[in-house]
Amino acid sequence: MSQDLPFIATGGQRTTHIEVGSGFGGRICSACVLPEIKPHIQLDADGVCNICQDYRRQERTPLFLESDFIKILDKKRGKHRYDCLVMCSGGKDSTAALYFMKTRYKCNPLAFTFDHGFEQNDAIDNVRKAVDKLGVDFVFFKTNYMKDMFKQLIRSKSKAVICHPCSIWYMDLAYKMAKRFDAPFIIAGWTKGQSKKQEVMSSCGCNVHQPEYRAMALETQKFLDEELNGLPQYKDFPRTMETMLKRAKKEHNATVLSPHWFLPYGPEEYVQIIKENLGWDYTAQSYPKKSTNCMLNFISAHNSMRDYGYTHYHVEASKLVREGVLSREEALKNLRMDFDDSMLGGILGKLDLDVGNIR
Repeated sequence: MSQDLPFIATGGQRTTHIEVGSGFGGRICSACVLPEIKPHIQLDADGVCNICQDYRRQERTPLFLESDFIKILDKKRGKHRYDCLVMCSGGKDSTAALYFMKTRYKCNPLAFTFDHGFEQNDAIDNVRKAVDKLGVDFVFFKTNYMKDMFKQLIRSKSKAVICHPCSIWYMDLAYKMAKRFDAPFIIAGWTKGQSKKQEVMSSCGCNVHQPEYRAMALETQKFLDEELNGLPQYKDFPRTMETMLKRAKKEHNATVLSPHWFLPYGPEEYVQIIKENLGWDYTAQSYPKKSTNCMLNFISAHNSMRDYGYTHYHVEASKLVREGVLSREEALKNLRMDFDDSMLGGILGKLDLDVGNIR
């Protein structure tokens, strides 16, 4: 199976232009946006993947009602120092989550943002504008703790997805912050594409039991089990999301929820709301399009396409397509990659690496 990437010469810079499934046969599900990557993702005679086929056979789960969300909040609202800790990346989903928790659900939220050295300045500016406009308390946590892990993952040529150990780390951090500030709920901006059930799983956490995540999850666990032994600062780092959750809940049994699982409308509506009320705007650089992620996310997405022919964002987008929230055409457009070496090299330089480390 070829690992070579196609490049387009642009202005003297090599531009990585990768289509979904590139180098892996190129067959894409005719119903969603997942490529055929055997044995976990396979297409039938009509070009429909096994994930979509399984979805069509499932009984439809009743939609969560907003009244259910309010009942959950009412059990603990007003009984703690803060009603909830809201994880804020500065993206549209988490910013809208903070806005709704304060204005729609009348909670006293604590906004929480972390920077592991790769957050975008305009994303952080979005958070600062939001907390100022809403008048909510705000904790900003900056650390270099994860940099050695990121460097080892890239330098070792591991097929682990960079975002996955990061999601374990920041969920662990969120639980610790919720405990410290006595918040019974941890609120995320996760969309319906990132979870169909009320369960703790971030956009970057992957479930080894889901076929579209299985290869990624196994490689991530392999990296965490085998590659961190020489880095003593990670001796106690949880090797799986499940391990982290068991440990965290013994210390502070917070409930993790997203208002987007319950709200009756989606991004098109709430983007306008936060633009008008909070002065929010998209970051200058993003992948996928119309998203807000850290700069290291470009390396993570690049490497996932190199190693698997798709990213965890393709999985999320496919869920949204199946739910009828996003069109297949729009999903493919948003997932298109055009990364030049100058940008990738600048990101890798923060880890004393260069583009040769991801080829």
